[in-house]
Amino acid sequence: MNSRRPYEQAPVGWRPAAAATPSGTVIYSIGDIHGSSELLRQILATIWDDSRARPARRRVLVFLGDYINRGSDSSVVVDMAMEPGLAGFEVVALKGNNEDLLLRFVAGDLSVGPNWLDYGGTETLASYGLSVVNAHGRDAAALEELRWRSDTMADYGVTSRLPQAPKPDLAQLERLRQDIVAILPRRHMDFLRSLRVAHQEGDYYFVHAGIRPGVPLDKQTDLDRMWIRQRFLESEQDHGVIIVHGHSIFTEPQLRPNRIGIDTGAYKSGVLTCLVLDGTDREFLQT
Repeated sequence: MNSRRPYEQAPVGWRPAAAATPSGTVIYSIGDIHGSSELLRQILATIWDDSRARPARRRVLVFLGDYINRGSDSSVVVDMAMEPGLAGFEVVALKGNNEDLLLRFVAGDLSVGPNWLDYGGTETLASYGLSVVNAHGRDAAALEELRWRSDTMADYGVTSRLPQAPKPDLAQLERLRQDIVAILPRRHMDFLRSLRVAHQEGDYYFVHAGIRPGVPLDKQTDLDRMWIRQRFLESEQDHGVIIVHGHSIFTEPQLRPNRIGIDTGAYKSGVLTCLVLDGTDREFLQT
């Protein structure tokens, strides 16, 4: 089931900014998918139907990252992101923190392996046919605390400085790294390595997580754009553009004067959200 939600349903107190897409351009931006292939299939079909009713000359689809982990169909989602089946669309695929960890691990940074496995890496590997037992995995409560404790990857449980993270078995992690390299299709790895960290269209700036307030866009770090949370979410500062982001789960899209958050926790809520930007109009498509 899919639904449309108009911009007019924004929360009380929301003050719409005079932001717009480039002339003649409609943009569809999809939040965190996390291995939920059926939801992605539904939202892509809805996007196609919606786009047929719009006179825009240019159609752009922006994925905000986190295609993998947690859900059961990460490999299928990657296939669909590579070929969404929307003829005539420009497709922009951004990198999320989950893809960032996988790529770092595959490149030889073994320290990030336990964290990636904790946050759904085992489900991702299962979708590629590789069964892994995460014997030292942290429980859900510990992971949720880590999720919100800081802005950056170094404080997010990636390093071994935190007491919640057991000392990793490096030899075991290296064997796992080699198994991942062997099992992931080359075209999937090429796609993941090609992911961008930011994209701008008119008055909208698309990133996975957010930006660091007070820092010019061209000075933002990839770390912040993929990982930042509280400092960005709590900021009321005018960033000069409207930031469209995922990464932080809320039950409803977050409409704020300086940002629009569209991660509605698809893998556990069953609700995958797509933001539609057409000129100065804004709407939501949801499963």
